[in-house]
Amino acid sequence: MDRTKLLFVCSRNRRRSLTAEMVFQNDPRWQVRSAGTEAGARIKVTAGMLGWADVIVVMEKRHKERLRQKYPEAMAEKPCVCLFIPDDYEYMEEELIRVLRERMEETFKPQRGTGNF
Repeated sequence: MDRTKLLFVCSRNRRRSLTAEMVFQNDPRWQVRSAGTEAGARIKVTAGMLGWADVIVVMEKRHKERLRQKYPEAMAEKPCVCLFIPDDYEYMEEELIRVLRERMEETFKPQRGTGNF
């Protein structure tokens, strides 16, 4: 079975989305990458990244809005979920890791009877 491709997105790709990529990079359910929406992002979101991903996972609602404004075609049919995690954490902070794991499990619950997400 192919793993679902997730693109984690925050503003600068230095704390939240980068932490998510590190935390979930060895998860057998997913292939993961991360990027940011801001001009000064460590890795900036591109239309190609959006095309690669099966699901876009944003940290805040404004990230989804920015992606839809800048890449309307790439985002048109693309599933996009928001974890509602504010920019209150440092890179790899224990509390951020806990919140990421909790929200990901809530968001990507297995489908009943299949064991698949």
